[in-house]
Amino acid sequence: MATNKLAALVVLVAFLAGPAACEGINICLNFNGWLKPSILDPLFCPRGSGPPVPSPSGSGLSYGYYNTRCPTAEKIIKDAVKKAVDENPGIGAGLIRLFFHDCFVRGCDASVLLNTTNSQNSDTEREGLPNKDSLRGFEVIDEAKTAIEAACNNTVSCADIVAFAARDASYFLSNGSINIRMPGGRYDGRESFANETDQLPGPFSNVAQLQASFAAKGLTSDEMVTLSGAHTIGRARCMFFSSRFSEMDPAYAAKLRAECNGNGNTNMNQDDVTSNVLDKQYYQNVLDNKVLFASDAVLNSTVTRAQVTENADKAGEWERKFEKAMEKMGKIKGDQQGLEIRKVCWRVNNVGLY
Repeated sequence: MATNKLAALVVLVAFLAGPAACEGINICLNFNGWLKPSILDPLFCPRGSGPPVPSPSGSGLSYGYYNTRCPTAEKIIKDAVKKAVDENPGIGAGLIRLFFHDCFVRGCDASVLLNTTNSQNSDTEREGLPNKDSLRGFEVIDEAKTAIEAACNNTVSCADIVAFAARDASYFLSNGSINIRMPGGRYDGRESFANETDQLPGPFSNVAQLQASFAAKGLTSDEMVTLSGAHTIGRARCMFFSSRFSEMDPAYAAKLRAECNGNGNTNMNQDDVTSNVLDKQYYQNVLDNKVLFASDAVLNSTVTRAQVTENADKAGEWERKFEKAMEKMGKIKGDQQGLEIRKVCWRVNNVGLY
């Protein structure tokens, strides 16, 4: 009991005040770049203590998968996404992030959506450190799923809805400049565990940690740099970058410091120039030292600076690479046992509800 209370206190201090508050406490970054006191290892990491296992990609998926199975499915999803993005571009950013966080844990199987699992556990991926209180877009997935079930019962997986929603959000947020070829044919998983979210790269990751995280999913270093460009949209809490003010461009840091105003839960735009547009501005921000996370700033290093500069300078270069990298990420497959097409995206089938 005393250990649990101490753990909770350390987490509270670390997240509210940032890394500077943890001097004198044994801090480690083994939760893949998410700031985590080592005292919490037995609490958060009993399952995923080893290195991530590479996931095989994409067999069984095809383009136009629902053309005959459910011809209206992709339009239903696109309409739901457009409605959401028109009302709040941040939801579009959330849908892209939801896809990323799904595919990096157990493959693209919609395990990130679950709060009722085959194991009847409540500590699902939604409760994991990288996801809790920060994922968005669930209501868009649910709206699309409800409409699709009415049109084509038990045909379209939640995993495919997540993938297509990210594709469509990318299109709308880029003003049509990004067109991702996204295959369909995924199935939905029946398990989800919070401590498996340690596979997700975090805001305090260095280049080696980022490269290892992406390599474990079959993605190259260049694809890591490319997918990091999604940080040109969306918002982030001050607690994840307030320790970096002295390392940023001084004028940018002063602006952030004033707007954060000591509140770690205040949200700031990740791109201060074109905050609601999915474009290559992120890479210029990296070069200008006007990015929030340490994991963004480290890309301006000898290891990855060439890719960053190329993406910043060449018109259309990043957009085409982003299309291909998102398509490839959508082919990550994990354990394919016990999959299904869920009737409701946040719970598995056959739990006494049907």
